[in-house]
Amino acid sequence: MLRVRCLRGGSRGAEAAHYIGSRLRGVFRGWVQRTFQSTQAAAASQNTCAADDKATSPVPKDCLVCSYNEWDPLEEVIVGRAENACVPPFSVEVKANTYEKYWGFYQKFGGQSFPKDHLKKAIAEIEEMCNILKGEGVTVKRPDPIDWSVKYKTPDFESTGMYAAMPRDILLVVGNEIIEAPMAWRARFFEYRAYRRLIKDYFNSGAKWTTAPKPTMADELYDQNYPIHSVEDRHKLAAQGKFVTTEFEPCFDAADFIRAGRDIFVQRSQVTNYMGIEWMRRHLAPDYRVHIISFKDPNPMHIDATFNIIGPGLVLSNPDRPCHQIELFKKAGWTVIQPPVPLIPDDHPLWMSSKWLSMNVLMLDEKRVMVDANETSIQKMFEKLGISTIKVNIRHANSLGGGFHCWTCDIRRRGTLQSYFD
Repeated sequence: MLRVRCLRGGSRGAEAAHYIGSRLRGVFRGWVQRTFQSTQAAAASQNTCAADDKATSPVPKDCLVCSYNEWDPLEEVIVGRAENACVPPFSVEVKANTYEKYWGFYQKFGGQSFPKDHLKKAIAEIEEMCNILKGEGVTVKRPDPIDWSVKYKTPDFESTGMYAAMPRDILLVVGNEIIEAPMAWRARFFEYRAYRRLIKDYFNSGAKWTTAPKPTMADELYDQNYPIHSVEDRHKLAAQGKFVTTEFEPCFDAADFIRAGRDIFVQRSQVTNYMGIEWMRRHLAPDYRVHIISFKDPNPMHIDATFNIIGPGLVLSNPDRPCHQIELFKKAGWTVIQPPVPLIPDDHPLWMSSKWLSMNVLMLDEKRVMVDANETSIQKMFEKLGISTIKVNIRHANSLGGGFHCWTCDIRRRGTLQSYFD
């Protein structure tokens, strides 16, 4: 702002008038010059916008990514890899998510390969699973093989990697959007790298691509004194709502979410905190509703071996881990089915999961399901429901922490966005 001090006297008054006039002329010339430059910039900006419009055209009809639920006809899927899988270092978050009978295994082999013979069998099982999916008319994509034994260091921690076996853990498809989960285990910090080639291809086909905020995974994200010595300890802590992950920053694994059209259900778990859930809620609103549900579970981590939605109005609910909000589904007219007790023997190694991987199935559509060839009880259950079973043996692959749902991420299902709770 131009400020003028009042001057008295004729000559000084003339000087003041001349001074004010010169300043005003300067201001006017500057304004004209700036206006001209601004007009030129606006014109250039319009040209740039025109070019940008070509680069950001609406999603093409042939976009490869589209999936709203767990049961529409499956057309394309990512299947994980067991190659180069490594035992994660025995950090506080790994201890909180594994059974005490395996803690010695982690302490001894953390940072090294899983047993070679076991991996070889798991790799062969997943290859056969891919062949069967292709035979059912499904396009199968695979992540890139990576050396997970390489040590890495950030400003906050150091670790080795784990694997790219479970795409369901890290990728969540909602409509035509692929969301990369931030994860919560330090050994899984760089797991996204195995999927980047695929995701770039999907992005170039017209898909949306979102990466959730990457946590620092600093010590503050974990309760360093999480008091667990047995499963009983975990029962008590989970009942009190206490988990190894804190609310220091958002974190979540994609496998803690399960989709039913406009409604998406999630649990607070050892790897998914409330900040992570809130980030997803805000990100997906208003088109999708994110609901928190909980279970009587001593070690909540990933929802799909506890609560697996397999059709419109149809859900498998683990009888050992009852859902506290099950009336929400019953009031909406849903059928809640308790799957039979798993048949997997006690001596089979399950380093990162429970026997209930038997209910961790993959729906190819409402009338076809991929199920473990050894689990005859659950096969009979599906057949009584009028659902034909595609039997595949992935028993050794189970040992790495997942069933069919975990080992896959459905990229495209033929269907539209619906609401099943209105």
